[in-house]
Amino acid sequence: MQDKNLENRGVTPVKTPVAEGELPINYSKGCTKLSTFDWLNDLPPTDIHTDIVEIQFKNTRKGYFRNVNNCNLQKGDIVAVEASPGHDIGVVSLTGNLVLRQVKRLGIDPTRTEFKKIYRKAKPADVEKWMEAVGLEHTAMIKSRQIAEGLGLNMKIGDVEYLGDRTKAIFYYIADDRVDFRELIKILAEEFRIRIEMRQIGARQEAGRIGGIGSCGRELCCSAWMSSFASVSTNASKAQEISLNPQKMAGQCGKLKCCLNYELDCYLDARRDFPDTKIPLETIDGTFFHAKTDVLKRVMWYSSAPGMAANMVEIPVERVKEIQAINKTGKKVDTLLSGKYAPIVEEKPIEFNSVLEGNIDRFDNKRKRNKIRPKNENKPQNGKPQGQKPQNMNAERKPNKQQHPNNRQQRNAANKQQRNIPPKNNESKA
Repeated sequence: MQDKNLENRGVTPVKTPVAEGELPINYSKGCTKLSTFDWLNDLPPTDIHTDIVEIQFKNTRKGYFRNVNNCNLQKGDIVAVEASPGHDIGVVSLTGNLVLRQVKRLGIDPTRTEFKKIYRKAKPADVEKWMEAVGLEHTAMIKSRQIAEGLGLNMKIGDVEYLGDRTKAIFYYIADDRVDFRELIKILAEEFRIRIEMRQIGARQEAGRIGGIGSCGRELCCSAWMSSFASVSTNASKAQEISLNPQKMAGQCGKLKCCLNYELDCYLDARRDFPDTKIPLETIDGTFFHAKTDVLKRVMWYSSAPGMAANMVEIPVERVKEIQAINKTGKKVDTLLSGKYAPIVEEKPIEFNSVLEGNIDRFDNKRKRNKIRPKNENKPQNGKPQGQKPQNMNAERKPNKQQHPNNRQQRNAANKQQRNIPPKNNESKA
């Protein structure tokens, strides 16, 4: 469990013994949840310089600190930063000019905001104390859940995060209503002998902290790479022509899936010139109503009955616009698809190769011929004749014509005589 908590912070423990003065953990260079791709790293240096550094902590917690001591920091360095109270241990996730862009994206003014300080690079003693605190997080979470259940509080504690100096812990909880946890804080402070901070999170943040596998078969996006969450509404599914099925649209958090917003902008741009679906199409044969739309193919389906899939016709968007323009003038079209939009029927030539393949007599019933026995088959070997059975075991008997008459009527009459059944008139005459 300690290794998992370290991986959530972007580091992994060193399995081999380390030398004196080296850190027992390494930065995981792979794609982590809070990692940021520095696309300005390969560009030549510029005159713009900043001392603001992005530091990542456990799961989705990330902060921006000022490098007041001008330490030579690179991505992946483990540093000791200012906290309230004491200090905390974090991992450098981004440096350079790209930090200014990230700060402005979050709406933070770097000239007016007072950032906390970066003290120094972490020492082996700091890292060892930090790893001891990380090892206590899981047991603290289980114990706090038991205490909250004993107090009868309608809340769920989903995660616990210790600070680097082991003087403070943050308890993340989820609750539907307001919770009075003043008594809970007193009991937790006496139990763990640390400062307690309660921080409420939503259902999406809880799913991101716990993790899991989505319906697509991959790791949850909120657990793999998402650090900020945007609101998702049912209008996103309507714009993409997705069926409004709550079971399929909801994720493991119980809310609408975040992936509904991924392609929403593409569909909204494609639907800008689409005609109004509430206007039916008038033809001489009848009225057709809109059933569904394929946005990317630019095709619309119309049905002859409203709300039912009857006589479905696939019509291009341009043809729908033409028909609606003709209907506005008070006229009706002959057919929905005519002219250049008429369906093209492809005539496939008849191929005779499959008929003429093989032999002509391959389906005839060929009788199996009896095998010709060799002439010397019944000759005796070792003085004993072959093909003969002993006389006392099922010897062959010649059929008796009286017992087995050939005429069917005679056989029926013989059977009835054995059963003492009087024969009919025609049988007696026979």
